[in-house]
Amino acid sequence: MFVENLNRLLVHNLNFFFSFFSLSIVVNKHKPWIETSYHGVITENMDTVMLDPPLVALDKDAPVPYAGEICAFKIHGQEAPFEAEVLNRTSGVGVLRARGPIDCEQQKEYTFIIQAYDCGASPTGANWKKSHKAVVHIQVDDVNEFSPVFREPLYRATVTEGKIYDSILQVEAWDQDCSPQYSQICNYEIVTQDTPFAIDRNGNIRNTERLSYDKQQHYKIMVTAYDCGQKRAMESVPVHIDVKPVCKPGWQGWNKRMDYEPGTGSKQLFPKMHLETCDGPLSSVRAMVELQTSHIGKGCDRETYSEKSLQKLCGAASGSTDLLPAPSVSTNWTASLLTDSGRDSDLIFRFDGRQAANIPEWVVPQNLTDQFTIATWMKHGPSPGLRAEKETLLCNSDKTEMNRHHYSLYVHNCRLVFLLRRDFIQLDSFRPAEFHWRLEQICDKEWHYYVINVEFPSVTLFVDGVTYEPYLVTDDWPIHPSEIDVQLTVGACWQETSGVKTSKKKHREVTTPRFTQYFRGSLSGLTIRPGKIATQKVISCLQACKEGLDISSLESLGKGIKFHFNPAQSVLVMEADDLESINTAMTKVSYINSRQFPTPGLRKLHITTTVQCFGEDTCISIPDIKAMVMVLPPSEPRITIAGVERLVWPAAQLRAPFGVALFKDIHIISTVTKTDATLSSARRPGVLELMHNLDYCDVLVIGEELDPEWESLEIHHSSLLGKHLDATNSTSGISIYGVDSMVHYEQAIRQVRYHNWKPGGLSERRFRLSCSELNGRYTSNEFNLEVRDCLHTWQEHVNHMAVQSQYMRPVHHPLVVHTVNSDHISGKVSTPPAATVVIVMCIAALVVIVVLGIYRIHTTHQDGSKEDEEGRKDPEMDWDDSNLNITVNPMETAEEVMEEEPDEEEDEDEEDDELADLSSAESEDSDEEEETNIQKGKVKGKLEWDPSTLPY
Repeated sequence: MFVENLNRLLVHNLNFFFSFFSLSIVVNKHKPWIETSYHGVITENMDTVMLDPPLVALDKDAPVPYAGEICAFKIHGQEAPFEAEVLNRTSGVGVLRARGPIDCEQQKEYTFIIQAYDCGASPTGANWKKSHKAVVHIQVDDVNEFSPVFREPLYRATVTEGKIYDSILQVEAWDQDCSPQYSQICNYEIVTQDTPFAIDRNGNIRNTERLSYDKQQHYKIMVTAYDCGQKRAMESVPVHIDVKPVCKPGWQGWNKRMDYEPGTGSKQLFPKMHLETCDGPLSSVRAMVELQTSHIGKGCDRETYSEKSLQKLCGAASGSTDLLPAPSVSTNWTASLLTDSGRDSDLIFRFDGRQAANIPEWVVPQNLTDQFTIATWMKHGPSPGLRAEKETLLCNSDKTEMNRHHYSLYVHNCRLVFLLRRDFIQLDSFRPAEFHWRLEQICDKEWHYYVINVEFPSVTLFVDGVTYEPYLVTDDWPIHPSEIDVQLTVGACWQETSGVKTSKKKHREVTTPRFTQYFRGSLSGLTIRPGKIATQKVISCLQACKEGLDISSLESLGKGIKFHFNPAQSVLVMEADDLESINTAMTKVSYINSRQFPTPGLRKLHITTTVQCFGEDTCISIPDIKAMVMVLPPSEPRITIAGVERLVWPAAQLRAPFGVALFKDIHIISTVTKTDATLSSARRPGVLELMHNLDYCDVLVIGEELDPEWESLEIHHSSLLGKHLDATNSTSGISIYGVDSMVHYEQAIRQVRYHNWKPGGLSERRFRLSCSELNGRYTSNEFNLEVRDCLHTWQEHVNHMAVQSQYMRPVHHPLVVHTVNSDHISGKVSTPPAATVVIVMCIAALVVIVVLGIYRIHTTHQDGSKEDEEGRKDPEMDWDDSNLNITVNPMETAEEVMEEEPDEEEDEDEEDDELADLSSAESEDSDEEEETNIQKGKVKGKLEWDPSTLPY
């Protein structure tokens, strides 16, 4: 029974075990099932993924516990920032989440593998099964977190006026968002109001109206952008649009006026100039710069010294005769001619067909010889009328009767003709007589310098330094000699004209001398020099311009530029093969004026340009340029002459063989007033010393002219050696002329000496010294000098100091010697040593006279009765007091001395003080003695005071 029960129990347990084992194998026999692929979306910065279809796993073992349940979802791929979570094991629903923040800008999409796992056959999870692999594709949904940003901080564009553009320029913005919706720019907008511009969705800016360069040359607008999510850019971008004029070929970057300050040397005229060709192809460029100075002086800024001084400066041979000098007492034949004033000291005579001048016979060179020179400045235009007459510049003709022209220079039909009729010689034959030149310069209404060099029978013409041979030479018979006087004229020709005078009884022929063949134009510096001809060097110097064009930094031009000047440097021509070379060359063009005191005013500039293209003559038309240079007025110098204004010399010195030097301590300086910004903020003017030349200094005699029998004023020729100076002398004074430095003029003037062989008849002689620069444009002060001999000087001093005896009283004052000093700008000029010696000698002589006079008064007082008996003294012992005046100082106080003589120096030399003390002491004794005699009333005869000499 027990065994049976045990067997039954064992069988039952075995059946249960096998039944349970058999059941477990049957329950977990299926794998979980999921979709083959999933598509999910996750919004950035969120953690839950929205899957389509939803994440659900199924198991056919359901509802068997464990076997039919889903325990997990596993993601394969380590880089996938996601994880899956089972929400319900029975239903198999799960969810996909991000492990961290998802950024669309870093990665827009994710793809990975996912599988589902069941719970197995038991709670332990044994015998779990997994599903097949499913592909999960997740897209990150973007958030509009970024604003648009422009790619450039500033946009620029240039437009041409008058055009409507479809697009001037395009602005571009971008967005960092990852999605097309938020990363794309959907709109642009111009923020600036009231502008003639518009912008489209693509950022293209266009103008809505035609722009004008004259109205506005520059526009600044602000532009913003919007992305497709309508988020606006944080910062707007500036857009600058420049308006340029319609492209016209021509020079740009130049100023119409340039100022030139005297003394600054060469100044660039167009430092920023460049040529605009509007991108036209070119093969060569030719530019011509012309400086127009015809209105300045005689065609340009030249030295305006006198003709005589200029010839000396240029080294011309001496002996020339100026036929058109400045009108004066000695050169009065030009007084009736018209002068062109206001030409910066240029002496220009204008002839209008009604004026002419007869040259005095003493001026005319008597023998021209076979070599001579005629030179003149001439400005002449075409003759009025259809039939032009001869216009005579210079004519030497018979005064009466035959009207023969010996030589003449005239203009006829714009031809210059020189006539030279030689005198008859033994060889009676035709000889060259008329020389003709046909030149454009003769009638171009411009100034030119004409020089005719005659080396008979050859005649050569120079015009502005260029040689011209005559195109026609005609021969004529020589002139037979006659006793008829000749007349040299300027501006016309002198000849007699015949006429018929009618009366009641008969007709008779009469002749009237008059001018004919009048000249119409302007002349200056007409000279004739017999015996010598002018050299090319001298001619070039006399007509040289002191202003012109220049090129600074020639080495910087390079080899691609060719240039050349005309002789006067008033025209500059430049050629280049490319635009860069011609632009560089034009920036180097300069103006220069080498005169220290140039003529102020405008100088016109004219630039013509020719552009040649490949295969064509001219392809681009470049407008001409008209500009000007303004030469500013120079600082006018103040020429000052200073020195001793009063000289006292003994008669012996005046009679000496060499006389006396009048201006031994003369000084000539020149100053200008400059405004210096460094002096103060108020720009106070400062005085600066200036060194420049002089062209003449005159020493004139004031009052009566010198008597050549016993007076002379001269300068030795050796004093002028080594200098560009010469001198002329007359009874009215000395003129030193020539262009030279002030130092050389000082040295020469100090050698001017005065002689007087009869100084006893000289009370005083006055002279006046004055100097000039630029032919009187700047003149010095008039320095007056007074010369006296010692005796007359002290006689006047004694007469001035004498008084009547009843008003006298002993007053002790030192004797003062007066010297007049000429104050200058910075100090005084001292008395010359020679004059000091003379004054000391005069004082000593006066002291001796005073001592002898006192002694004589004392002797006369004691022997008065004896003298009455004798009646007349022995002539050898007689005291000649005819010229004696005893000096008594009438001044009572030292203040009266200062009032009467304000020019007296306060400090005297020690030697003069000693002499003055001695004289004062002697005068004191004399005064006491004289006062005693006056009180007793016993002074008689020639020792009585002469009231006529008293000043009151």
